[in-house]
Amino acid sequence: MKSFLLASSLIVLAMATSAQSIPEKMGVNSALGVAPKTEDFVSLAAQSDMLEIETSKLALTKSDSDKTKQFADRMIKDHTETSTELRSLVTVGKIQVTLPTSLDRAHKEKLDKLAKLNGTAFTKEYDDMQIAAHKDAVSLFERYGKEGDNAELKAFANKTLPHLQMHLKMAQELMK
Repeated sequence: MKSFLLASSLIVLAMATSAQSIPEKMGVNSALGVAPKTEDFVSLAAQSDMLEIETSKLALTKSDSDKTKQFADRMIKDHTETSTELRSLVTVGKIQVTLPTSLDRAHKEKLDKLAKLNGTAFTKEYDDMQIAAHKDAVSLFERYGKEGDNAELKAFANKTLPHLQMHLKMAQELMK
């Protein structure tokens, strides 16, 4: 009941401030299974890719686990590809959304926290971060793929989703 009341309060707050991304940023859309707006989807997908790439570059030099380094190498490759594909969808002009060019504050804070660590501490934090990030990405892509309002982005979300689900399983294996 408390979760429902919190979600309801956040929805009312979001509507009152008419800031489109507040429900997405606060996790309300995810909790309710609501598709993100196109602007939110593009921004969050781009931010997620940037964070994946940057944290994985760190993992190649800071992790003490060969398994984690192999995973990081794969994340750099795969997320660079999805970033390129998303960028081409947006720059072709079919989707009128501005892609972020740098990490927002929340994503930058995660990167900065990770950058301060080394060895075993780095590996544990990176591995944990990968599980959380891929759970969020799977949710985002599932929701947009089902009910997004742009056909090209829905196709992109549905095509990318199985890869993200595989990444989540791979990230969970890192913890074993």
